Amino acid sequence: MAKAPAKTSAAKKAPMKKRKPLKPDADGVVRLSGGNPQIAKGEGDAVVQTFIKAMPGWTKEIGAKIDKVVSRVVPKAAKAVKWNTPLYGFGDGTWFLAFHVYAKYVKVSFFRGAEMKPMPPEGSKVKHVRYLHIGEVEFDEKQFADWVKQASKLPGEKM
Repeated sequence: MAKAPAKTSAAKKAPMKKRKPLKPDADGVVRLSGGNPQIAKGEGDAVVQTFIKAMPGWTKEIGAKIDKVVSRVVPKAAKAVKWNTPLYGFGDGTWFLAFHVYAKYVKVSFFRGAEMKPMPPEGSKVKHVRYLHIGEVEFDEKQFADWVKQASKLPGEKM
């Protein structure tokens, strides 16, 4: 039986390159390359509103619409920002919806979207997750409200 080759000491000790810290934009907000704001994690409506205000350009209007629809359809929804992502859920650490800013769209994640009818259009590598990509000119508020209502009645995802 042949022995596996020994790893070289150079490979073991190669230091990881540290990424330079991102710099704040003119408004003082640090944004990732796609425009997603880096907002300190927190619970409640205020931190979600801070995130939405920090969204760049046209995405800010989409974020406000998402929040408005969720707040109307599920008035008691818990809100938080974790991992630079607004989350909406049940108040027990279980979440049914999140969104994230990219340069060309806002990606809404429905954590149990595969169980909704019709399913949100974008698939995921994660079994139950489905996505909705909202571009600058498209937002079917009626369909979105229906998905939010359905999502709020499904188990959600514990995080």
